[in-house]
Amino acid sequence: MDSEMGKKISTLDWEALHQSLDEAGFVKLGTLLSPAQCDSLIGMYEDESLYRSTINMERYRFGEGEYKYFADPLPPLLQELRSAFYPELAKAANRWLALLGKEPAYPGTLEEFLEECRQHGQERTTPLILKYEQGGYNCLHQDLYGDVFFPFQVLFTLSRRGQDYTGGESLLVEQRPRAQSRGHVITLEQGEALIFPTSSRPVQGKRGYYKNTVRHGVSTLSSGTRYGLGIIFHNAK
Repeated sequence: MDSEMGKKISTLDWEALHQSLDEAGFVKLGTLLSPAQCDSLIGMYEDESLYRSTINMERYRFGEGEYKYFADPLPPLLQELRSAFYPELAKAANRWLALLGKEPAYPGTLEEFLEECRQHGQERTTPLILKYEQGGYNCLHQDLYGDVFFPFQVLFTLSRRGQDYTGGESLLVEQRPRAQSRGHVITLEQGEALIFPTSSRPVQGKRGYYKNTVRHGVSTLSSGTRYGLGIIFHNAK
């Protein structure tokens, strides 16, 4: 990846990030998007030519807010983010499979993985931009769009916490077998990113590793407007 964003992502301390993913199941990154890049992405929100679909969350009882799936081809910055994150996260995905006693399943490049999606009828792009206003929220859910899915996704906050909005924290909830669920509340500053599981994560028990189901959402906005960017790696049917 020759782009500036690709170089920035490739030079992250991936050894430490992989360790955090294995230990906690998620990891918060430092600021990757500049204020200008965040503002540019927010400015795209009203350009309907960029999107293939708009979802009113209240209509489907997903929460209160709105999100839009970008159409193919993706804007260059989104394509760079998606392509640059994928190789290291594929390593983590295959390592998690190995912990669960399974064979590697994720190829080394995003292009190869998307070809697998196409072979299963999943051809619609899934990166999205989300908008919440005061009182808005996102119910706990998983972003699974077909038989093929990638076990990680990346979320960016585009708005300024404490200035553009209050509340609206990112939520992760782990469903633990034969135990009560565990929740994580994560705050992100403008341009920061969160890597988290799409569906589940391996956890070590007395008899080896087992799966904890993970769902994610957004807490209720107390004030203002919050925009977010979601990088999902698998395509949808």
